[in-house]
Amino acid sequence: MSLYEDIVNHKEKLSLVGLGYVGMPIAVSFADKIDVIGFDINAEKIAKYKAGLDPTNEVGNDRIKNSKVDFTADETRLKEAKFHIVAVPTPVNSDHTPDLTPVEGASHVLGRNLTKGSIVVYESTVYPGVTEDICVPILEKESGLKCGVDFKVGYSPERINPGDKVHRLETIVKIVSGMDEDTLEEIANVYSLVVKAGVYRAESIKVAEAAKVIENSQRDINIAFMNELSMIFNKMGIDTQAVLAAAGTKWNFLKFFPGLVGGHCIGVDPYYLTYKAEELGYHSQIILSGRRINDDMGKYVAESMVKNLIKANVPVKDAKVAILGFTFKENCPDTRNTKVIDIVNELREYGIEPVIADPAADAEEAKKLYGIEFVDMKSIKDCDAVILAVSHDQFKDLKIEDFDALYKNDSEHKKVLSDVKGILDKNAFKDAGYIYWRL
Repeated sequence: MSLYEDIVNHKEKLSLVGLGYVGMPIAVSFADKIDVIGFDINAEKIAKYKAGLDPTNEVGNDRIKNSKVDFTADETRLKEAKFHIVAVPTPVNSDHTPDLTPVEGASHVLGRNLTKGSIVVYESTVYPGVTEDICVPILEKESGLKCGVDFKVGYSPERINPGDKVHRLETIVKIVSGMDEDTLEEIANVYSLVVKAGVYRAESIKVAEAAKVIENSQRDINIAFMNELSMIFNKMGIDTQAVLAAAGTKWNFLKFFPGLVGGHCIGVDPYYLTYKAEELGYHSQIILSGRRINDDMGKYVAESMVKNLIKANVPVKDAKVAILGFTFKENCPDTRNTKVIDIVNELREYGIEPVIADPAADAEEAKKLYGIEFVDMKSIKDCDAVILAVSHDQFKDLKIEDFDALYKNDSEHKKVLSDVKGILDKNAFKDAGYIYWRL
């Protein structure tokens, strides 16, 4: 009997190592079909899950409360499972080199608790070769087992889009790969239990690793192109959104838009690919150029707002500025690797200390990571300028009178508004006397 059949018949269990924005939804989905152990080293996070709370907002409190996932922070419980999925983050260091500490740490933990006959599947985004060249030796050393003899490995890149309620684990085709044909089939069968869109069998682990890293690199390059266009058109006095709307009427025009590129995927993955390329003697030109543009957009947004303060005859130093939104993307509480912090830091260079409101963000996380304390939006008033940085649904419903309430009641100076994602009615705000700007 295969491992897949043992899992389906509840003779063996599946484990999820890492229960964040990616791992937790995977664990919950599998638990509808099979026995799942959900492990995370963060005991506080595990306590929240056990209490039926979803701090990620990915599946919701009710789904967590009713889930059959066996949540634990006890690593020895991993010995009860035979099919392991590792879904931990893979960030970059301050010098943009890959930080493999989380995936290496997970490998050490799993290796200490690995049993014969197991299959280990990595989902973390990495450059080609990490699974076999870095993770496998750790698993072997910690377990005393031999890969290919006592246990097998595979790779299946995560494609979950945090905050996206349409493109979910179940609805996105899943790339799977294994170290040999038998392992590939076992992995494909297990994922087929929950992925309704089907699985795609990559020809090797390295191919699957490479496929994932270029998906986000492609998006990064295209957004960088849009950001560069927005800077060019701004100098020309042309509205970028209007240009894109016109160009978008052509059937093969790619519909990307300018914006801040943060988070753990698009803003990070390209560096994994270029790091490996440089190890092999190739220095990226297009990929790193796109990264440089996108990494500088927070600074550009802040500078543009300062220029508009000057147009409004408002003294720049100590100007009162409010920022609405701090997360790395809309409708998601995650503030890690948010590019809004770049706006904040640049404004501080001009002697401006902005107030920040974000009803969707993880306030505790923002304070811990950045020292940022949010204010209630209702308390914001007497502003010289407002930056609408993140297009949360809560902000899309704001009317002109709601924005009016945030500003000084001063007829001498125009209200400065930076609508980073362009979600507001440009003409309505201009007609209302605002100095309105967007990417």
